[in-house]
Amino acid sequence: MNNKIKILGVDPGTNITGYAIIEATQSKCKMITSGIFDLRKCEDHQTKLKEIFLQLQEVIETYLPEELAIEAPFYGKNVQSMLKLGRAQGVSMAAAMTMGLKINEYSPKKIKQAITGSGNSSKEQVSALLQSRLNVRIDQKYLDATDALGVAVCHWQQITGAMSNVGGKRYSDWKGFVKDNSGRVG
Repeated sequence: MNNKIKILGVDPGTNITGYAIIEATQSKCKMITSGIFDLRKCEDHQTKLKEIFLQLQEVIETYLPEELAIEAPFYGKNVQSMLKLGRAQGVSMAAAMTMGLKINEYSPKKIKQAITGSGNSSKEQVSALLQSRLNVRIDQKYLDATDALGVAVCHWQQITGAMSNVGGKRYSDWKGFVKDNSGRVG
């Protein structure tokens, strides 16, 4: 990969959908924007899905990413919740496909593994590492935007083989990273 690429990361949800855009080269990436679509005031599920579709298309038209990286729904105990998340994911993918984006899907465990080195990391650990690595402040009110940024960075690492750690050193657990980087973790 010699040129810059813009990647749209999406964390689909029927109440809150997170999104983030990164611009990346082979060796580095930077966050362009991130945010959420707050769908809690929509009157029904169909309206929420329509809003996800329309708002994602607006983000795509504004920032012109080439690829979509999206978090896959994971199996949980509540089948109805999983079905709703699957629909949100499908609508997100349809919005991207109609705009000509290449689609890439990653499991939550794969994303955490790519960012922190552990597939069992917390959302807060992922957020701290992303903030440190990209030198940005992320609003902690909703971690959905952070999750979307994580999936975009995960995809960048997959297509470039970029290191999943900070400073080139691999960490087997969160404690080791914090010990070596106490000034970077808030």
